[in-house]
Amino acid sequence: MEAVAGLRVVHRASGFTGRVVGLRGNAVTLRSKSGQVRMFSLLPGAFAAGGRVATLIPPRVVSTTASRTASGSVAVAGRQARVARTSRILVEGIHDALLVERVWGDDLRVEGVVVERLDGIDHLAAEIAAFGPAPGRRLGVLVDHLVPGTKESRLAEEVAHPQVLVTGTPFVDVWQAVRPAVVGLTHWPPVPKGQDWKTGICRALGEPDPATCWRRIFGAVHSYVDLEPALVGAVERLIDFVTEPLSAAPY
Repeated sequence: MEAVAGLRVVHRASGFTGRVVGLRGNAVTLRSKSGQVRMFSLLPGAFAAGGRVATLIPPRVVSTTASRTASGSVAVAGRQARVARTSRILVEGIHDALLVERVWGDDLRVEGVVVERLDGIDHLAAEIAAFGPAPGRRLGVLVDHLVPGTKESRLAEEVAHPQVLVTGTPFVDVWQAVRPAVVGLTHWPPVPKGQDWKTGICRALGEPDPATCWRRIFGAVHSYVDLEPALVGAVERLIDFVTEPLSAAPY
């Protein structure tokens, strides 16, 4: 079923009911009757509409000349990059930044959003304080390994600011957010506890040099379909958050 604006659907896993208000990449944004907004990945059979199980798909593009960016958005022809907003998106490291640029770079330039590296999140609170978030000056933070009990989860929970959104993926490293099939694997192999994760992955791929291994993984990514929905949804949420108009309802 095409996820056209205004379509009323139910997200089956959570029971959240709302109308389609946005579609970006591999995620749909729904708004409930009460005004609550949530984003969900476009997984097969994840929704119900009219009492029937439904798989939502992007609406067909009527124009035969329209092209798409790597994120799945309609490309804006002949438009220069917008002057950078004061709002920012922070990512943990260089590989996160490169993947975000490859897939969402065109969108970010149109929206005027700058992505900056944290090089780790141990000093996240200090970085946020130095940035000085305020209305119209929002901060989005993309974090790896955001699962209960981890250091990353604890640091994220300590952030309590209405103009800051911390989201991320359950993966140990952003490499794991690349679909294994695009590099010839059926799944990312398990790495024994205590062993460096990237070293273990490089060994499994037969590329002992981490730099060479990364180039192989990065070179296999061409669009959002090469990434796991968890990363796609997280980045889309951050982009929507930092570009939301001041007059809009709270996120």
